[in-house]
Amino acid sequence: MPSEPTEAFVWIWLPAATEPVVAGRLEPVGDIVNFNYGQSYLRRDDALPIYLPELPLESGVIAPLPRLTIAGCIADAAPDAWGQRVIMNRLLGDGAADADPASLDTLTYLLESGAERFGALDFHSSPDDYAGRVADGAAGEVPLAELMEAARLVEQGVPLSPELDRALLHGSSIGGARPKALLDDGGRKQIAKFSSTTDPYSVVKGEYAAMELARRVGLDVAAVKLEVVLSKEVLLVERFDRPPGTSCRRAAVSALTILALDELSPLYASYANLAQEIRRRFTDPRRTLHELFARIVFNVLVGNNDDHARNHAAFWDGSELTLTPAYDICPQPRGGGETRQAMAIAADGNRMSQIAVCIGAAATYLLSESEAREIVDHQIDVIESQWQEVSELARMTEADRRYFWRRQFLNRYATEGYRQVAR
Repeated sequence: MPSEPTEAFVWIWLPAATEPVVAGRLEPVGDIVNFNYGQSYLRRDDALPIYLPELPLESGVIAPLPRLTIAGCIADAAPDAWGQRVIMNRLLGDGAADADPASLDTLTYLLESGAERFGALDFHSSPDDYAGRVADGAAGEVPLAELMEAARLVEQGVPLSPELDRALLHGSSIGGARPKALLDDGGRKQIAKFSSTTDPYSVVKGEYAAMELARRVGLDVAAVKLEVVLSKEVLLVERFDRPPGTSCRRAAVSALTILALDELSPLYASYANLAQEIRRRFTDPRRTLHELFARIVFNVLVGNNDDHARNHAAFWDGSELTLTPAYDICPQPRGGGETRQAMAIAADGNRMSQIAVCIGAAATYLLSESEAREIVDHQIDVIESQWQEVSELARMTEADRRYFWRRQFLNRYATEGYRQVAR
């Protein structure tokens, strides 16, 4: 078992910068991880707060906000379930399969995960020499088939060769529970999302179809494409926090951080509260609220009720927030009718996965009922008219189509009590 680190240094890519600078230091005190800006960073003319209100530009120890054990903007850059499994597999060897993720501490996960994490932060044991950061491995040079096989071995708790271990570690800092790796395709950073050995249905095909339909209904979404490797589909998602062809990084935070919540408080995260933050702190709030409403509607229509607050994010420029493209729109398994979204849609806490609930909450998103109905009707029309073409692009079998259509995509419960406007 590796010893627990006593500190970690936070490095940040400032806007348009191609190299990071050290911003400050993390130090655990019991279960809490405090942050302290470096004096050299505070003296910079271009210094920006890592995120407000959590980490204002000031000297001295900054404790996490109430109910948090670490600043949310730092937690956003930490590995999630899949990344933790990769790190455990690397550090614990044969014992990883049965180990509890809590057996490794927060700073270990931050320091041992890959440098290509979400947003513009990274973590290092040194405040002086970022070039000395442990190499991630040249993931772009490892064939996708080998990365997919490596992911399968990690799921089984099998230790990897040093080469594959370094390559898979490259993607360990990206959030989410599903197996994945990072690729560099001619200057475009991509996330490769693999099927899991435990998948009960074609998860990758379903996510591709949902993302493609989201683009077709007019949502701002991350670009995706589907590849076939060893007769299995792999979803490639272009990263929106990495400007193509540059070494720059865009700062971003999750909706969980914007709402000042932690992983243990998911029921307190709501779209209605996020809408309030959009009015107060986002660029172009009216347009952003309309986009958010359209995303909620689409999640309901395609059966994505895994729309928790980590699956929404915003760019941070040091003073304002701007909604990022949508991502992780993945239809979830369902048998019967009634289901709920991960985040409440209406101000009264209603999270039922129904269009009627969305329409009733339209004013929260600065929409009239007729404007909200226009968004809904357009999405239903596009999904119905383009489902066949998109399901073919997703390489769905007839069994796949039967599984998804009218169960996840346009489940009758979603539109129960809602009638489209005659056209």
